[in-house]
Amino acid sequence: MGIHMQILIAILLGIKRNWHIFFGLIAGIIVGILLPASHYPLVHKILDIIGQSFINIIQMVVIPLVISAIVIGISSIGDNKQLAKFGKKMIFYYLIITCAAVTIGAVLALVMKPGMGAQSFINPDVAHQMQGYVSSAIAEQQSNMTGMFLGLIPKNPFHSLATGDMVPIIIFVLIFSIALAKIGEINRPVVSFFESIFAATMKVTDWIMYLAAPGVFALTAASVSNFGVSMFEGVWKYLLVLALGFLIQFFFIYPLMLKIFSKVPVGKLYTAITEAIMVAFGTASSSATLPLTITCCEKRGISSKICSFVLPLGATLNMDGTALMQTVAVIFLAQTYGIELSWIIILQIAILAMVASSTCAGIPGAGLITIALVLNGIGLTPEQLVIGFSFLFALERLVDMMRTTVNVASDAVVAAIIADNENEINYELLNNDSYKDIV
Repeated sequence: MGIHMQILIAILLGIKRNWHIFFGLIAGIIVGILLPASHYPLVHKILDIIGQSFINIIQMVVIPLVISAIVIGISSIGDNKQLAKFGKKMIFYYLIITCAAVTIGAVLALVMKPGMGAQSFINPDVAHQMQGYVSSAIAEQQSNMTGMFLGLIPKNPFHSLATGDMVPIIIFVLIFSIALAKIGEINRPVVSFFESIFAATMKVTDWIMYLAAPGVFALTAASVSNFGVSMFEGVWKYLLVLALGFLIQFFFIYPLMLKIFSKVPVGKLYTAITEAIMVAFGTASSSATLPLTITCCEKRGISSKICSFVLPLGATLNMDGTALMQTVAVIFLAQTYGIELSWIIILQIAILAMVASSTCAGIPGAGLITIALVLNGIGLTPEQLVIGFSFLFALERLVDMMRTTVNVASDAVVAAIIADNENEINYELLNNDSYKDIV
């Protein structure tokens, strides 16, 4: 049996186990089509409130979960050499996956030219003006990299906690956790405290997941009800390019990574994380899905040591689906406004997309916020591209759902590879088809 057929069967088996979430997705699509927001604004508002409430409920456990999971993960490793080895492998695998994502996105966008169909919506004078801005920026080699990197340094961790700025939080917790690991047994009271927080947070997550089906239904219905038919005439190629890119990443790159770097069967892994994938699709938030991703991986044999270290970092820093989207989106905007892109600029866009995606919060819509960093690299801002950005924002929810699914699967794949490399995976649990549902 071919590997891709195995993947499809694995996903279908997961859907069979979690029919209530899948039903919520399908019902949401149907209701969204039958009750468009323009004709039923009250229904759309109610659905949006329900969906956003579900995301907020899950989001409330994200910061305590991330902090406690990283502290437990790093302190449980103990051996500093082993900690460094885990970190190097994680960065190496995430770098390969993200490089593959931006390459796929750039090639598809350059070949299929999705922005050409939207040029008729752009005022020629505005397009000419944007072309001038880009030419000036390229000539002056403007860059925003220094300010971005300085912003990653957590000068006030408590301010970062209050504002939910995840990257500085992660950096501070990493430094703090490494210090705890170095001081030896004296760290036990602090580590025990975080172990209690982690256990309590996971219990709250179990309760929250009972709301998964209605939450996914409301989010999907509210999203679909916003789409207008005429909008797809100018941007259907943009959607097609992204969908193809995500499919290639999901069905080719991840299985290839598992095949080359581990002996983890891709079908079994995808079966194990199907619940997380479906919730990721419904919530469009890798951070909100993080508790379920950890639960799925741990209950199917990937050690808590690996999950607690790799998955929280991946949910914040490993956004290959977002990097792919941002690469395609910037090339789409450039084509829409008739801006010529040299290979050097395309390479710059790809690199900036990798950096911008790693600073992107794992919440709905964050990918279009950090795309400003990529645009700044070629001398533009979102405010200058109002019409082009209106297309991106109109389609953002659907795109967000797809790329979040890819992001979450990517985290699980890297965790499985590292667990296999370090003999930290129980293959009896992973291969157990009678495994009990998470939700």
